[in-house]
Amino acid sequence: MIAGGESKLNFTENEKKWQEKWAETGIYKYDKDSKKPKHYVLEMFSYPSGAKLHVGHWYNYSLSDTYARFMRMNGYNVFHPMGFDAFGLPAENYAIKTGIHPQDSTMQNIETMEEQLKAIGGTWDWDYEVKTCMPDYYKWTQWCFLQLYKHGLAYRKAAPVNWCPSCNTVLANEQVVEGCCERCGTQVTKKHLTQWFFKITDYAEQLLEGLGRIDWPEKTKLMQKNWIGKSQGGEVKFDIVGGGDFTVFTTRADTLFGCTYVVISPEHPLVEQITTSVQLPAVKEYQEYAARASEIDRLSTTREKTGVFTGAYAVNPINGRKVPIWTADYVLASYGTGCVMAVPAHDERDYAFAEKYNLPIERVIRSKDGSDDALPFTEHGILVNSGKYDGLTTEEGKQAVLGALAKEDRGGFKINYRLRDWLVSRQRYWGAPIPMVYCEKCGEVPVPEDQLPVQLPYDVDFTPDGTSPLAKNGEFVNTTCPVCGGPAKRDVDTMDTFVCSSWYYLRYPDNKDKKEAWNRELIDSMLPVDKYIGGAEHACMHLLYARFFTKAFHDMGYVGFDEPFSSLVHQGVILGPDGEKMSKSRGNVISPDELIKKYGSDTLRMYLAFGFNYVEGGPWNDDGIKAVSRFLERVERLVDAVAPMQGGSGQLDFDVNYQLNYAVKNVARDIPQFSFNTAVARIMELVNAMYKYMDGQPDAAFLKEAAKKLCLLLAPFAPHFAEEMWSRLGGEYSIFNQDFPVCDESALKRPVVNMAVQVNGKVRAKFDISADAGREEIERYVRGEFAELWEGKEIVKFIVVPGRIVNIVVK
Repeated sequence: MIAGGESKLNFTENEKKWQEKWAETGIYKYDKDSKKPKHYVLEMFSYPSGAKLHVGHWYNYSLSDTYARFMRMNGYNVFHPMGFDAFGLPAENYAIKTGIHPQDSTMQNIETMEEQLKAIGGTWDWDYEVKTCMPDYYKWTQWCFLQLYKHGLAYRKAAPVNWCPSCNTVLANEQVVEGCCERCGTQVTKKHLTQWFFKITDYAEQLLEGLGRIDWPEKTKLMQKNWIGKSQGGEVKFDIVGGGDFTVFTTRADTLFGCTYVVISPEHPLVEQITTSVQLPAVKEYQEYAARASEIDRLSTTREKTGVFTGAYAVNPINGRKVPIWTADYVLASYGTGCVMAVPAHDERDYAFAEKYNLPIERVIRSKDGSDDALPFTEHGILVNSGKYDGLTTEEGKQAVLGALAKEDRGGFKINYRLRDWLVSRQRYWGAPIPMVYCEKCGEVPVPEDQLPVQLPYDVDFTPDGTSPLAKNGEFVNTTCPVCGGPAKRDVDTMDTFVCSSWYYLRYPDNKDKKEAWNRELIDSMLPVDKYIGGAEHACMHLLYARFFTKAFHDMGYVGFDEPFSSLVHQGVILGPDGEKMSKSRGNVISPDELIKKYGSDTLRMYLAFGFNYVEGGPWNDDGIKAVSRFLERVERLVDAVAPMQGGSGQLDFDVNYQLNYAVKNVARDIPQFSFNTAVARIMELVNAMYKYMDGQPDAAFLKEAAKKLCLLLAPFAPHFAEEMWSRLGGEYSIFNQDFPVCDESALKRPVVNMAVQVNGKVRAKFDISADAGREEIERYVRGEFAELWEGKEIVKFIVVPGRIVNIVVK
């Protein structure tokens, strides 16, 4: 019997003790010379936007550390770095509000987060830390920019861009959520600016193809696939009456005969060229109206369709019909060619527009069964009203029409993508300066690599006024042209912070290299990242950008792989106790600091592991962490009872040994799958079995070995606690230098089970039989041994539940 009572262990003091020991011995330092297989474990970049970590951070970091520890105990040389994505809007907005310089607040936040992360007791090797706001990092971010520029993947152009009037900066399409700035929630508008873009569209097909070769959640791969948006179709060239032409992209060339008007995006340069003087005032007014709406709003199916006639006409190339040219904001300049052919009989959007403005609607597809469907008409059927093409199926029609147009140089087959090039210019201060200069004589000139970094000046007025803050610093702006030596101006924009995080996983293993961004031989031996852990909200931003960078660098010959992250896991979201997302306004934020003081880091880690499905998350529950605290105290009492035991023969107890190996098998299966809650449940069952065994006459030698294996199972979840319990049992330092237990499959096979025989619901006999016996063997045995139990009666049902019971229904 194990006595109850309070725990003798002060968790916080114990954690400090072992953290100091781990630091002193350097146990978690990555061993470059190890012969063990490497395993690169990485959490998504930490962002020091606030002064404190919350339980959501802990949910990510502590449980990814559980996985890293498990892999270490399974014979892998684990590389587990940590760093900070330190540029960005929050620090600058905080500076604008408080007057505290972004560099000062960011470095202070990083220092605080470092201490908090160390309190988790993680296996991070801090020798490999990176901070993106430091010149020794963003020098290489600028180098990455220059490589993309040299290979034609970075370019500058004037374009309508998303503009946040609150943050006073440009946003990429991915940073606009439901028409609002993802950072501040302000309604986004349009603005024409000359900006830098990365040509991610050159890699659209490779980005799609690579999704089939990586172990990522299917939902995330589908989101990327939809964002890239591959469409197979064709281009059709329309002549403009009076001169000129334009091209449309369509996936439905078979409906070209039903094109009764065409639509051009309001921001398309062609609009001003073709608009008649009579229509010009109305068109200009409409362009101003359209500029106030975001792309998301314009594409909404519920938004009323609006537009204006330009006064111009085009010629349908398949039938020579003259059709009016309209401008409407449901067409985007950034998608396809910015021009579409409108077929209102076979497109809901075009139909609604045609109905509103009384434009012709001509059906050119009928259903295969000849039925008269309601508008908009059948998508797949037979062509009608198309001259020599009548009677073809829609698929046959597409091929025939595009083939005919191609012969006349009026169009042809084409693949289009929804994906747009990545806009990387930001009119902000706190970011990596773009390494380009502009010379009146030489034009656009890249900064020579030996002049990097282009250093971000400290003394800058970053008060927002709609222009780039760096433009106000003459010492920064005015420079010398690297080509002719004449006066030149630096680019005053900074890079989107996603550029910094698009390559950081490459810098970690070689973070102190001053000669190059990374050494290829080293990087090829370390990457891809074996397990990447982070939020699903980055599916179409960071994760897509990082894949683009890796593929581009692979093609340039800088890396030998083309996917950055072999396996990806998304953690769920920890909600407040009220089931709502944590926020200060709701008053439901759970801070880990007070919990650590009260319960210790290990208790919090264990609760996060046990209380939630990792990929789903869920609401916080104070009772849950209390229950985990009691469980660890229970384990401590068990260890303290076992530790002084002497003697014993090592005789196995079947039930405990079964439960032990059952736990080993399941924990070893569940941790790699991030099924932490079920793994902890198995450990709890083992502890229950050991307590039950202690109530009898336990064998000391067997029990001590079982207790040691229990500590090994607990180690990835509660590292400081397990280290302490291991030492109390006389284990050699450190528990994390030990091998993880291996399941003895033979222990899971019960040699004999005792089964009952019921006749019409009453137990009439019991018997022993092999635990492996199947239904047929059990039934044969019972019929042979116990036939007298139903003698003279007819068997209606003979039910066998192997290992438990035989139930015979007779009449």
